[in-house]
Amino acid sequence: MASVKPFSALRPNPRWASEICELPYDVLSSDEARRAVEGRPKSFFHVSKPEVDLPEGTHPYDEAVYAKGRENFDRFIEEGLLRQDAKPCYYLYRQIMGEHHQLGLVALASCEEYDRGIVRKHEFTRPEKEHDRVKHMEALDAQTGPVFLTYPARPSLDGPFAKIIESKPEIDFVGQDEVRHSAWTISDDALLASIESEFQAVPILYIADGHHRSAAASRVAQAREGRHSSDFFLTVLFPDNQMQILPYNRFVHDLNGLGCEPFIDRLSQVAEIESGEGPVVPEAKHQLGMYLDRRWYCLRFKETVCSDADPVERLDVSILQRQVLGSLLGISDPRTSQRISFVGGIRGTAELERLVDQAGQGVAFAMFPTDIRDLMAIADADQIMPPKSTWFEPKLRDAMFCHMIR
Repeated sequence: MASVKPFSALRPNPRWASEICELPYDVLSSDEARRAVEGRPKSFFHVSKPEVDLPEGTHPYDEAVYAKGRENFDRFIEEGLLRQDAKPCYYLYRQIMGEHHQLGLVALASCEEYDRGIVRKHEFTRPEKEHDRVKHMEALDAQTGPVFLTYPARPSLDGPFAKIIESKPEIDFVGQDEVRHSAWTISDDALLASIESEFQAVPILYIADGHHRSAAASRVAQAREGRHSSDFFLTVLFPDNQMQILPYNRFVHDLNGLGCEPFIDRLSQVAEIESGEGPVVPEAKHQLGMYLDRRWYCLRFKETVCSDADPVERLDVSILQRQVLGSLLGISDPRTSQRISFVGGIRGTAELERLVDQAGQGVAFAMFPTDIRDLMAIADADQIMPPKSTWFEPKLRDAMFCHMIR
């Protein structure tokens, strides 16, 4: 059963929260982060991407980067930009993106349960990125960005949480991307015990986003064996019925030597193809939009290629890879191929049109979003999803909550 624990969070001074809190460290490149912090000394990128304060060209994994991150983190605390709560609490974190609302519980999850598979993953991690997060946590003695977890919804928690958010939030701001972020503290001892008890009835937690952070936290816990605060990692837990997954679209830079008509002819063997009037946004599983030669098409995979019982192989991204990208377009390994680009669904179909038109060749595919139930089934089967299968929105903000592991 899942263990979640309250903790004494280090949080932004509400007066400056909108200036401090930032997108996750891996959403922006170093150059983009440098531009983002211009004239913004309170931006948390000074902590999460501290290379912005070092000479251009400094490698983001240089030892000086982690030292600068610690220096800036300590400065934020000394200047009162970040303040730690006196007692362990749970917190509620609500995000509003357009018509979508999601309300998560901010808590600590167990590194030991991550190691045992009670906190389940669905992606591989890259060693260099995992090591970077280890170095960052060790340098700061803190976890500064949460792991995004989901769990089977429990209606018994909805009532108490709904009552809490009727009150005025302690932190409340709208980011530059127009996502609203709000936070409340849960400090009542009886409610703290009730929440912990409720989660003891949850058999499994699932990582939606943050595989490198959770893997790094586990490594730090093992290295610091016996130091209780490092045995847990910072999370925000959202019920599965509130998750919003956007598609992860594909742009293939060329047709592997095929002309448009021969490509469509061969594609018709595995999919029904109809011309679309304007951009095609898929409305169901096994349906795709395709942009080719300045025209949109609607594709529907034929039943014969969708019947695989394996939860990974029946994903649309797997069928597309197996039947189209690999067999027709010669992309055997999308993880390493330079001929394919992955485009977050938040950019919309206009970005796919732009990429194909700008290249003057190639093809783009607009995907139907992966279902959260498919993600959970794959994690339960101890399998790994194909690369770039999911795009979760909205993104959690770094610095809304930090966990000190000193």
